This record gives sequence, structure tokens and C-alpha cells, in this order.
Amino acid sequence: MEIEFVGAAQTVTGSKHLVHTKHATVLLDCGLFQGARRESIERNKHLGVDARKLSAVVLSHAHIDHSGALPMLGKAGYDGPIYCTPATRDLCAAMLADAANIQDSDARYINKEVDRGAVDMDRVEPLYDENDVLRTLGQMISVPYHRRLTIAPGVEVTFTDAGHVLGSAQTVLDVDEDGRRTRLIFTGDLGRKHMPILRDPECPEGADVLLMESTYGDRLHAPIEEMDAKLAEVLARVYKRGGKVIIPSFALERAQEIVFALKALKRQDKMPPMPVYVDSPLTVKITDVFKLHPEVYDDETRALIDRNESPFDFDQLRYVSSKEDSKAIDADNHPAIIISASGMCEAGRILHHLKAGIEDPKNAVLIVGFQAPHTLGRRIVEKRPRVKVFGVERDLRAEVVVMNGFSAHADQKDLLEYVDAGREQSKGKLRKVILVHGEPGPQKALTELLGKKGMHDVAAPASGDRISI
Repeated sequence: MEIEFVGAAQTVTGSKHLVHTKHATVLLDCGLFQGARRESIERNKHLGVDARKLSAVVLSHAHIDHSGALPMLGKAGYDGPIYCTPATRDLCAAMLADAANIQDSDARYINKEVDRGAVDMDRVEPLYDENDVLRTLGQMISVPYHRRLTIAPGVEVTFTDAGHVLGSAQTVLDVDEDGRRTRLIFTGDLGRKHMPILRDPECPEGADVLLMESTYGDRLHAPIEEMDAKLAEVLARVYKRGGKVIIPSFALERAQEIVFALKALKRQDKMPPMPVYVDSPLTVKITDVFKLHPEVYDDETRALIDRNESPFDFDQLRYVSSKEDSKAIDADNHPAIIISASGMCEAGRILHHLKAGIEDPKNAVLIVGFQAPHTLGRRIVEKRPRVKVFGVERDLRAEVVVMNGFSAHADQKDLLEYVDAGREQSKGKLRKVILVHGEPGPQKALTELLGKKGMHDVAAPASGDRISI
């Protein structure tokens, strides 16, 4: 068996990993690269995968950096099955359609600006359209957690809960090559313990090889309780000066977690009297999908439902879909909280809100998730004095607040504990750890700590590398 690394190798985006066995080739995830607009366009034009040679595709979860290139597989000739959990399939119906719409909308906007000479960019074309998305959805096969299924000659898959986002799964691949069996566990994006809404991540048994994310391999998250208190402080401060809190948020999970946190502050009378706008048609659709899958909730969230109380609604909250209502938010000068996608500020309605509010010192931009290098979100985190929004440089005068404690990714402590548990459960079988979905710095720190714990066979492959198992 050999693993080939195409994306999310020494970086945190564009997840694609090929598992080559004696009898099959299985693709784990097929995500879009997310970063600087020009670089993303160029990198996403090329799949990096020979679609016609694939035996099966397995999807860990619905985030676009893991699922967003699936429609391109169909365009390239892949007509086989795509395996995922039921919630992931339901989420992809909304998220992939939204990705196609955003590509079309952004292409039309950018091309119009290019024609006017207003931006320093080349004309762009969408990677895929709605018909490509519909074909992809027709290829998806829903597989519940803990149900083993043969997906290719000599390859069986079992999903276990990753605790990262709704429907997120760890992929357990049992590979039989002429009587020699190997268990490869791909964590996908691994969640944190004790986070709201979802259950904690599981630790599958019997791993020979662990393919593990490493996003936060060099840092620890603050407890979620501290994040709630800090959030209340930010809201009070911005409300007092009459500004708006602009929150770039991934439509899947992070937006729901922020709404959940705001609802908790409301119950505790720690919420200023300012309206909350969830301005993302996709987030509205995704929140509806959340309501369809209570089977994956943790005890706290199920208790709310048992009291007939929605985790995702309260009287100050308004979900916005229409463009007219979205524009009205920026036109209104009163204090408000705006939650909008995309989470790295590279597409979607958040760009319009940043364009309208980033130069006003009364406002705050609240960063609640990881920002990949070269994205607008990363430049805001770095507090650069001038940033480009829609290709036009603007002064960054708004307050910038970073709260990575809301992250749905495991931190360094979580990752180390996960490997410890995996080694214990495998009874010494776990012989190799391969780090993906992380930048070189965090991977180096994590590798050193794993070595001190006696796990010496640790690799962090680059894109294009292959590792024989």
C-alpha cells in the first residue's frame, strides 16, 4: 500500500490523499484550495488526480476545503461512488450548490471590475456549475457511523465520529492485500472535547497507520468558557461606542457555535440590546440541516430540544437571505452583530460587510477561526494597515479581535492525547503517524513532542510525496 499526498500536505487546505493498494485506488477527500484569490484560482484549475483511475472516493466532512472539488471529479470522468455520512451528504447539497453560485457571482463581479480597469486581476471562469453539483450528489452514498462497508476490492470502510462539524467522520480503512491486513485511520479534521452542540470525537481501535490532521500542533486553545466571557466583553465595548461587530464565519459549524454562544449570553443577561444578523443564505440552509440531525448532538443540546427550545434561535436573531436585506444592514448606522461567510474572507457576503465597515474605528472585526496564509482573513489577523477588499486597498481602522478558542479543531494537547489513546487501543500495532492538514511549524512542534513520547516514526509529507506502508 502507498499513500500519495496531493493537497493539505504541509498546508491546511485543499485536502486530497490517494490510497493506492494492490487492487484499488481510493481518494480520501477532494477539497478546494483556499488562499489568495489569484493563487487559489490557478491551483484549483488542476485536480492533481487522475479521476478515471479511482475505485472509490471517501469524504470525511462537508467543509469546502475537503469537499469543494468533488464536482470537478465528475467533469474529469469519475462516475463512481462517493461515500460519506448522511449529515455530510445533506450538507453538501447546500454547500456545493453555494460554492457553484459563489464562483459564478464572483467571476461576474471580478470580470466586470477587470473590464473597468478597477482591479489588478485576470478574467476568471467558474470551476463548475449547478449541473456538475447535481451529478455529484447523485454519486453520494450515505453510510452511518460504525457500519462497515466494502468499497473496493480488498478495501472496507467504517466511519467513526470526528466531533469536528455536523456529520464529520474519521475514516477507518481496512485493507487486505493477499491476506495481509492493514488498518489505516484518517482523522479528517479532528474535533475538540467538551465543545457545544456535537459529541466528543471517538478514538477508533486497532490502527496500524494514523493519518492525522495537525492544524494546531503547536498551540493550545483557551477553554470555551473563557471565550464566552471574552465575547461578552467585546460586544459590550463595541456597543458602547456605537459600532458593529463583524464576524467572518464558516457557514458550517462555526456560525452555529457563535449563535449558540450568543444565545447563552442572552440567557445570562450579558447580551447588549443589539440585533444579530446571520447574513448568509448558506448558513440559513445549513442551520436547517442541523435541525434534521439531532442524533449527533451532545447531551446539552439535546436537553434544549427536549424543552422544545431551538439551539439556533432567540429574539434578537435574524437570518438574512435576500441581497436587499443584506445591503440594508450596512446602510443602518446603529450597533449590530453581523455573522457572515466566508470564514477566511475570500468570498461571499462578508466581503461587502468588510468593505462597508473595515475603515470605521467604531467597528470590530472578530476572527473566530483559523486563517490560512495569504488570505484576507490572515492579513486582518496580522493587522496590516491596508488590506485589499475586492481588489481595492482600504485602511484597516476597525478593531481586530482574535478568538481562536472557538476553533472546532483539536489543539496540541488533544492531538497528543488522541495518539496516546490510539497507541493504547492498538496494543502496540500503531507503527506510523503521518501528519497532514497543517503548516510546517505546527507539524515540527508536534513531531518533536510525539518523539518524546516514544512515537518516532512520524512523517509530514509535502504535496506530491508518496509514502509506502
